[in-house]
Amino acid sequence: MHFQRRCGRIAATHAAWPKLTAVFHTASQLIVGAVASRGPSQDSPDFPAAMRQAAANLQPRRVLADKGYDAEHNHALCRQELGIRSTVIPLNPRNAPGPPKGHYRRMMHDRFPNLQYRHRAQAESGFSRHKRRLGSALTARQEPNQFTELLIRTLTHNVMILAAVA
Repeated sequence: MHFQRRCGRIAATHAAWPKLTAVFHTASQLIVGAVASRGPSQDSPDFPAAMRQAAANLQPRRVLADKGYDAEHNHALCRQELGIRSTVIPLNPRNAPGPPKGHYRRMMHDRFPNLQYRHRAQAESGFSRHKRRLGSALTARQEPNQFTELLIRTLTHNVMILAAVA
């Protein structure tokens, strides 16, 4: 079906939806970086903006991310530009024989040959908490308003956590 759609034989039936890329502080579950975009799309392009926001809000020592963010430029951004010493992003093998070609991806491969991503639950619990408290449906219908609503929800999420602590 994918190739039939590409050739124009079948109309694309995918609906676009608003998507939130968020960086959570794992201890508090505060959202420290957020980027609203349109899906379906890859996650990796939103990583730099979200991580720059997170680094401006706090100084993380380690980044935990899933395979969707495994790219040499993401490792380099964290280590070289943002000064984050440790990136734990499981390698996506990409059907290439041998170790990865990039410096930081190869370093991850050599230092952690059997890396299993066991910290996904920390990020997922942040999204779960967000959706339990604020719901998963947006009320806005227009794209710019949906993006604004997503970002307002991240602020509301953080205010609710801070209010509970105070």
